[in-house]
Amino acid sequence: MELKKKIVLAYSGGLDTSIILKWLQENYNAEVICYTADIGQNFDKKKIIKNAKKLGVQKIIIKDLKDVFVKDYVFPMIRGHAIYEGVYLLGTSIARPLIAKDQIRVAKKLKAYAVSHGSTGKGNDQIRFELGYHYFGPDIKIIAPWRIWKLKSRTDLISYAKKRGMSIPKDKKGAPPFSIDDNLFHTSTEGKVLENPRKSAPEFIFQRTVSPEKAPNKPTFVTINFKNSNPIGLNGKKLTPSKLLAKLNYLAGKNGIGRVDLVENRFIGIKSRGVYETPGGTLLVIAHRAVESVTLDKETMHKKDLIMPRYAKLIYNGYWYSKERLKLQKIVDLKRGKVNGSIKLKLYKGNVIIESRQTNSSAYSLKKVSFEENKTFNKSNIERFINYHKKKLRY
Repeated sequence: MELKKKIVLAYSGGLDTSIILKWLQENYNAEVICYTADIGQNFDKKKIIKNAKKLGVQKIIIKDLKDVFVKDYVFPMIRGHAIYEGVYLLGTSIARPLIAKDQIRVAKKLKAYAVSHGSTGKGNDQIRFELGYHYFGPDIKIIAPWRIWKLKSRTDLISYAKKRGMSIPKDKKGAPPFSIDDNLFHTSTEGKVLENPRKSAPEFIFQRTVSPEKAPNKPTFVTINFKNSNPIGLNGKKLTPSKLLAKLNYLAGKNGIGRVDLVENRFIGIKSRGVYETPGGTLLVIAHRAVESVTLDKETMHKKDLIMPRYAKLIYNGYWYSKERLKLQKIVDLKRGKVNGSIKLKLYKGNVIIESRQTNSSAYSLKKVSFEENKTFNKSNIERFINYHKKKLRY
């Protein structure tokens, strides 16, 4: 008897991937295996298993990757201060390479001939997933339903689900949901009213941040401790990467920090409007820049700032595993061993205020910078310095 072929589907348990699961079963003579990467998203493990089993799935794999995600993907990105188009902290972008890598690991282990994902044909995620698939499993077939099936819209999906008796989730207003992606680092919300940039975002879509108006009237203080350029603890207490980020998410979220409403330029050329929440990540970027300001020399900091737009663009476009991104990461991390210290932040109604910077580094010299007269800085050299740069004006 010939063994059935296998397809490993990146399965979230939501409407889109449940329909894709059913569609794969109807259109391919293969066993569909559901794979879910736990990277801190808001999901019900029991519900995912129940939904998949209801659709006839025999094998469901849920892999806890939270610490790997934060330590090996989020933290390196934070060290590079990666912000796409001046606003986006790349919360979705940074998650896809890890999911793709581990999905291919599962596919190889189970000898699956194909992998599949639920990304739409107009979005960035299809590229991010598939570049990752190709890097780790170039011989494994990729099935991208949104590019090949006849379903053209969310309305078509709902109709497809109703005809097959599948349950359709609802949002807080009782309508089919927005397109939502979340993980431990961020939540993104797109679609429906948000597609019109003239419309303001309804308050009920926000999931991990309160509005600044409803934030506490008293500030919250938190100290982030850094070692070798990575956050290692809060208020002097060491925490695992995932627990540290989760705690910062809570503190920032309750103080109305981390919301952005943006229109971004997708890799494929379409403009897209979305609302993103990155509470803990916002604190980490601000705190990391602050600790570098008192530990790194000027040239190193400025070089990092020069490469950041390119570094961020590579992540956004799905090139996390590219030689160029790895090369830029080496520049980012060249002097990371010097980045040690603690940054105290005040969180208040959507604002992040640096209270203090503490480090044993000698990069910042209180004697040199002091307005009090001292012999540690030779001011007689300044005139020659200015004259040199006067000549450069003519170049």
